[in-house]
Amino acid sequence: MAVFTDENEVYTYLGGIFQRAMEQDALADKLAISGVILRIHYTDPNAKITVDMPNKVVETGPDSSATPNVELFMTADTGNRFWLGKVNLTMAMARGTVRAKGPVPKLIKLIPQAKNLFPEYRSMLDAANRQDLIDA
Repeated sequence: MAVFTDENEVYTYLGGIFQRAMEQDALADKLAISGVILRIHYTDPNAKITVDMPNKVVETGPDSSATPNVELFMTADTGNRFWLGKVNLTMAMARGTVRAKGPVPKLIKLIPQAKNLFPEYRSMLDAANRQDLIDA
């Protein structure tokens, strides 16, 4: 069974961590330089998050105004586990747990920046009393 009950929870937590990244000036500036416009297609439940790094904008839902140059496809559970530091994105792509489209090396270069947000994601879940997501 999926850990998120609906797409709104995906947007709150998985979208929320991207939003927090864009609110941290130093981090957002580093991400903007990458030129990556990332769209993540989640399943179980179905949800889409678009992160326009150059413009420092996070959009949730299917109606994004940004055109992605990198897309990832994964379950929302995998996204949750990634932000908890339990999934190696490169290995997940090699195994087919995560599928990617576009210039993936650009995205791989951003993983060290993402790792800096792992404690913040866990803290966000702690604050919301979501031990179920932490244990997933």
